[in-house]
Amino acid sequence: MDTKAFKRTLQHSENYNRKGFGHQAEVATQLQSEYQSNLIQQIRDRNYTLEQGDVTIRLAQAFGFCWGVERAVAMAYETRQHFPTERIWITNEIIHNPSVNQRMQEMEVDFIPVTAGQKDFSVVANEDVVILPAFGASVQEMQILHDKGCKIVDTTCPWVSKVWNTVEKHKKVDYTSIIHGKYKHEETVATSSFAGKYLIVLNFREAEYVANYILNGGDREEFLKKFAKACSAGFDPDQDLERVGIANQTTMLKGETEQIGKLFERTMMQKYGPTELNQHFQSFNTICDATQERQDAMLELVQQNLDLMIVIGGFNSSNTTQLQQIAFERGIPSYHIDCVERIKSEKSIEHRQLNGDLVITDNWLPDGKIVVGITSGASTPDKVVEDVIEKIFTLKTAISVL
Repeated sequence: MDTKAFKRTLQHSENYNRKGFGHQAEVATQLQSEYQSNLIQQIRDRNYTLEQGDVTIRLAQAFGFCWGVERAVAMAYETRQHFPTERIWITNEIIHNPSVNQRMQEMEVDFIPVTAGQKDFSVVANEDVVILPAFGASVQEMQILHDKGCKIVDTTCPWVSKVWNTVEKHKKVDYTSIIHGKYKHEETVATSSFAGKYLIVLNFREAEYVANYILNGGDREEFLKKFAKACSAGFDPDQDLERVGIANQTTMLKGETEQIGKLFERTMMQKYGPTELNQHFQSFNTICDATQERQDAMLELVQQNLDLMIVIGGFNSSNTTQLQQIAFERGIPSYHIDCVERIKSEKSIEHRQLNGDLVITDNWLPDGKIVVGITSGASTPDKVVEDVIEKIFTLKTAISVL
């Protein structure tokens, strides 16, 4: 399939919209009332610090909703306002935040049902409206919706679209796209659907395995078994790793993506020599600015003298997990929660570990004066952060900050 030509056809269709419907002012007021926080703005104005009793809160200087997320949510609200009676579907969660997705359901924006691991698009009629979320949708899903003739509202983040353009460039010159990401993540599923040959590596360790195979060969069957769910159909590591280009899921750790890019640059230079490098390796900057800003702010925050760290965001939010990784690597007691209800009491907190397990930790809140670092993923509304801060103040001082 010529995915570039299909995208061009789709974007010129009268049923396709990615600019909204002219209701920005009304929607902005609604979003402000539902998701923004006066308390959080006060903390920003106080150099990202607030003291109350024995508690000092230190906020990261970049956190919460990014521009792409704000745009996606606003377009979803606009869609419902513009189509007040039509049936509206969304192909995935609009963003990885439970409160926002709950709000979508309250607005009668329904998820495409999943049966036996596959989305059932048979429920969509040609007069229905379908929203593509901030992570995008696979080209196959877009084709189904386009063929049905339904109205498509595309909220895909432009940074994600930039990665799609990159893998299109790889495909044009018959390079294999090595994608730093999680093969199950909606964004990576969408990105790989625009690629030709591709291989998805989760981390630097997996990238080293691939680089070693390029230089030294290895057990082909072991390789294919290891990446069985993370490569294109018919992938042949003995042929398809001769020319590679780097791409990434936009929410991965910037530093690790850069390390992986440099690793493959060195690998191809070692194998083919510096004069032939450009015939075997391509790299474009596809790291999202917002992800980078939040990671940099987190790196700065963890250098302060913190007693504990709270990372707030959806449990399936990749960029939130990366923030938690930074705290973990510095040995700071840290808790990834998705909502204030995870804080059961001053003695008990339910939180997600980096391995995905949901656990309860006792005696998480130290006695006496404490300094608490707080950040949130790019899909987390300020209102959720406010709820968590107020809960901590209440538990420690029994005094409301309002």
